[in-house]
Amino acid sequence: MRFAFFTLGCKVNLFETQALEQLAQARGHEIVERDADAVIINTCTVTSVSDHKNIRAFHRLRKDHPRAVIAACGCFAQTDPARIRATGEIDLICGTSNRAEVIGLCEAAVQGNPAAPCAHDTDSYEFLPAGVPHGRTRALLKIEDGCNNFCTYCIIPYARGRVRSLPPVQAEQETARLEAQGVHEIVLTGIEIASYGRDLQPAYTLVDLLCDLLPAHPAMRFRLGSLDPRVVDAAFCTRLARFDNLARHFHLSLQSGCDSVLQRMGRKYTSEEYIQAVQRIRAAFPEASVTTDLIVGFPGETEEEFAQTLAFLERCAFAAVHVFPYSVREGTRAAAMPGQLSQQEKASRAERAKAVAQQLSEDYRRDFVGRELSVLPEHRTDGLWASHGMYGFPIYIEEDERVHKNGPVMVRLEALHRDGLRGKIL
Repeated sequence: MRFAFFTLGCKVNLFETQALEQLAQARGHEIVERDADAVIINTCTVTSVSDHKNIRAFHRLRKDHPRAVIAACGCFAQTDPARIRATGEIDLICGTSNRAEVIGLCEAAVQGNPAAPCAHDTDSYEFLPAGVPHGRTRALLKIEDGCNNFCTYCIIPYARGRVRSLPPVQAEQETARLEAQGVHEIVLTGIEIASYGRDLQPAYTLVDLLCDLLPAHPAMRFRLGSLDPRVVDAAFCTRLARFDNLARHFHLSLQSGCDSVLQRMGRKYTSEEYIQAVQRIRAAFPEASVTTDLIVGFPGETEEEFAQTLAFLERCAFAAVHVFPYSVREGTRAAAMPGQLSQQEKASRAERAKAVAQQLSEDYRRDFVGRELSVLPEHRTDGLWASHGMYGFPIYIEEDERVHKNGPVMVRLEALHRDGLRGKIL
């Protein structure tokens, strides 16, 4: 059979789609972009805008693959299957668990057999094999699923369930397998990886996992996905600073730099606790790239509260900030809060925050101009090769036969370019 895959949303969704592609190929199926017999779309539901994107994608996929069996899995499929059925475009619905079944269900549906519903079990960890996209030297490894935080604006704990962790033995096995396939960097990802290990017995944490993986695979670079700042304590920094193969890039989730807004969001740290985590990182990992996410225009956010957030961004001197205007998500406590801001005001604040973020990013990256850095070429983009080094910004290098040797190359960083720097292979 011919399978096509389509992904919306986060790195966890991307990992899961890559895993499904690998499972389909293992069963002898071909991965295609057109004329598919079956299409699997991995959906996102983090905001109401995401839901609309899903539905537009359903219509587009049905138009592009009129005779195919189309299956939807992921967070939107978990939280609102009735809305998906109402579109009339989707043949199979499978949520955020038991997704390995969807390949077999598609096979049966293509052969004309009635499709059984997928089980919706978010109580246990579903192991899926890490996939390596063709020609890539960087891979994702999902080590955790679910979230226990229940922030007031977030639907994901209802879509993904509580925290479940990949057993350490399987994390080691997947790392060894990826290394044997020529992968040079692994990005450890999950819904809330700072909570990794909370469900494991005996006690085992994210730092414990890293302290096992990093020395066991010294030629492999490991990069961490988004972290709750509360995990960055003294032990985190002391235990991990001795490993040279941990990327000096730490993405600490912020959402607001104002304590009153953080409280309304249901975040479990203060701005002072947050900046202490940033300071610990900078003391233990000099020149580390600290990046974050920001939600502006949260219900009730005053101009003064927003100004506090802008000042906090500058205080933290982030290397990059991903700015999002608040989007009402039905089913969350924030959706019913008073003081909902207009779209115009939210958009205006987002632009102001992005301007501050852009300046901070340029200031951080400018210090690297003229330096030499080992980078890992990943993929072509606009006539250049996008690469990553130890830090959080991309490096763009010109086409060169050395980028095809499936490994790191040394470059001299010459100038700021887009969201990173432009470099020349030495």
